[in-house]
Amino acid sequence: MSTPSPSPSAAGPPARCPGPTVLPLHGAIDLLTAPALSARLDGLTAHPCPDLVLDLRPTEFIDCTGLGVLCRARNRVLARRGRLRLVTDSARFLRMLRATGLWGVFEVQPRLPGSPATAGTYGPR
Repeated sequence: MSTPSPSPSAAGPPARCPGPTVLPLHGAIDLLTAPALSARLDGLTAHPCPDLVLDLRPTEFIDCTGLGVLCRARNRVLARRGRLRLVTDSARFLRMLRATGLWGVFEVQPRLPGSPATAGTYGPR
């Protein structure tokens, strides 16, 4: 059984954070791909103060299960005093965030931040 994560309002000084890790997501984020992606994101968000950038520009499709994976990653990052950014220029994805009430929940940017580390890629190309 795993130990619970500290809450976002945990006491103590903020942890020193390394630079961002970028994970480009290719293909679909759906019921079929969610378990593997969730496991990958769990690994990337397991340490204190994760700084994760998910590049959704190569993503072709995201369903409600995929949104759930993104929400879970966000919650894990915040619980560890980190930062999660989504990179997308997709009007369709932004409309989906608005329609589901998730607009403003995620930090969304149209392009990648400058020269981050990379965590490889996820999904088919």
